[in-house]
Amino acid sequence: METPQTPYGQDPGYGQDPHQLYGPDPAHPSYPAYGTYVDSPPPPPPQSRVDARKIWSGGLMTAIVAALTAVAGVLLVRGVLGVAVFAPERDGAMGDASTGLLAGGAAVAALVATLLLHLLCLGTPQPGRFFSWIVTLATLVMVLLPFTTSVPLVTKVGTAAVYLAVGLTIGTLLTPVARGALRGR
Repeated sequence: METPQTPYGQDPGYGQDPHQLYGPDPAHPSYPAYGTYVDSPPPPPPQSRVDARKIWSGGLMTAIVAALTAVAGVLLVRGVLGVAVFAPERDGAMGDASTGLLAGGAAVAALVATLLLHLLCLGTPQPGRFFSWIVTLATLVMVLLPFTTSVPLVTKVGTAAVYLAVGLTIGTLLTPVARGALRGR
């Protein structure tokens, strides 16, 4: 038995919408019309758009916080705990140029992470998940890096702690930025 193309009495041209398979229910005129033809194209999926301004403003603020985290970490490890990390003890709690380099490096790392986050948001499903993994593994590499040197163990631990604090700062501040920067999801 052959299936009719249109139901009886619903031929297009008699005041019926050619894209509607069935008209409105006469018993319930407020209900919407029933389905569409199979030939009708589906509606386009909602486009997710990335708000670059939100990503980069969040990244800039993260860079500032990461730099301050590095300085605070050096003050704690070197100044309070007396561990000669990043510079000899004779340079004092604030140390020499290595403290500034560490703070600058933390800020640059946060900006690089922001660029990575932006690229992931543009073309990756679940960018937050991939970003979290990448930041976690990069932080792990930085934490393990001091243990490959020949400095005393206490210096290795102090350096690793500062790197861990900076990595956690970047990861915890930028991960929610991805959710806030995606519109239409």
